[in-house]
Amino acid sequence: MASLIPSRKLILIPLLVPVAAMAFDEVPRKDQIAMMAEIKKTDMVGVARKTKEVDARPASPGEIVITFIKGQGVETRSKPAEEGDWVVRNRCEETGNEEILVKARNFANRYGEPLTEPNAAGYRAFKPKGSDMRYFIVSDDIGPFNFKAPWDETMVALPGDAIVQMENDESETYRVAAAAFQCTYEIVDPPKIVVDAAFR
Repeated sequence: MASLIPSRKLILIPLLVPVAAMAFDEVPRKDQIAMMAEIKKTDMVGVARKTKEVDARPASPGEIVITFIKGQGVETRSKPAEEGDWVVRNRCEETGNEEILVKARNFANRYGEPLTEPNAAGYRAFKPKGSDMRYFIVSDDIGPFNFKAPWDETMVALPGDAIVQMENDESETYRVAAAAFQCTYEIVDPPKIVVDAAFR
């Protein structure tokens, strides 16, 4: 394991040197759900909630949403949207206000009712309902690695990123880029041990 820094407070600072997105086949494949189960046995898992307001619009059936992280490139591509799905755009300048596709079955529970009327592009403001998410920060020893996201696409996790998991659905375990995690999540219960990648 990488050297560990005991701490009760999590501080996330963007990497000093931007890390370019890596090709999926350039890094080892790992099972993020099994990894989360193992790391839950340590003091390296905390609890966080997504709390920053987002903008969202109904997705067009068949639409493919490409999640692009500024400075890294394409993070993932969604499956074609189905009726009732939503395109959610984070309000995070550091990552380029990236967009994700949220399935109809999950949207209401995660984002609730709109706060505003639609703008010209159809986006309305929503406040995340702040469901608790287990998370750990990818250390230098753990990452980078690739894995199969819940929507059946490959994602690459880099040191400093967060791997998050819904508390009531372990299949919903995926990567949140370091800057996006810092920008949009609130720490509820920090891990007792914070790995060094979080402090670069």
